[in-house]
Amino acid sequence: MENYQVANRARIGVIIPSTNTGVEYDLQKIIPDGVTWHPSRFWIELSDWQNEVESTGDHVNLVFEDFLEKMRKEIPGAVRNVMSAKITHLMLGMSAETFWGGIQGNIDFEDRIQKQIGDLPLTTGAGATKDALEKFGAKKISVITPYPPVGDGQVENFYRELGYEVKAVKGLCCPSATAIAEVQIKEVLDAVKEVDGDDVDAIIQAGTNLSTIDIFPTLEHILEKPMIPINVATIWHALRACGVKDTFTGKGRLLEEF
Repeated sequence: MENYQVANRARIGVIIPSTNTGVEYDLQKIIPDGVTWHPSRFWIELSDWQNEVESTGDHVNLVFEDFLEKMRKEIPGAVRNVMSAKITHLMLGMSAETFWGGIQGNIDFEDRIQKQIGDLPLTTGAGATKDALEKFGAKKISVITPYPPVGDGQVENFYRELGYEVKAVKGLCCPSATAIAEVQIKEVLDAVKEVDGDDVDAIIQAGTNLSTIDIFPTLEHILEKPMIPINVATIWHALRACGVKDTFTGKGRLLEEF
């Protein structure tokens, strides 16, 4: 690696939606010496997933899917921009798109990004949580998301295709992309209570704008099971892929043990 003064171990590009504030908050909690994070935003048109139409259910799902379709078109520009920083790894700080279409959908999505970045290593949310669950040996899981029902279904389908028994999925059905960051701690705790059980090996939190890095490490001690925020999983995956093996106390078992 080139002898960069402040980034002599890794320069990690992070692709995030323009509406997202959660990813950068979590990145600022985990900064190993010699590693720099380089966020690159792609444009998200502000939209209200629930109130753009005067009904719910399938109409909300269609609005959310349209939101994702617009997002796909904007991602390549953000990737192009951050590549100019001579990054050594690319991490995607969005999650819904990485779950869409199950295992094959994730593979297709990663392939599209990989074609643009060449041999540069890549981290995605769905893939990182998969690797994290394998480290813990979990078989039965529950999931918390900020999505409407169509997003919840895609997340559940992805894990079921991987062979996990999904005991419960709790979608917070946030009304917009920015509203995800406005979810209160009590809402997260209530969601955890709803999806937890003696038959649940691990709980995953999807939705990168929903930061749970300040909550989940404590809950691991209370519930005595792995709690895996998607941002922590992607940070862990990106660091380990770059050969950075530093551990971090108080940021969850994933970064403490593996």
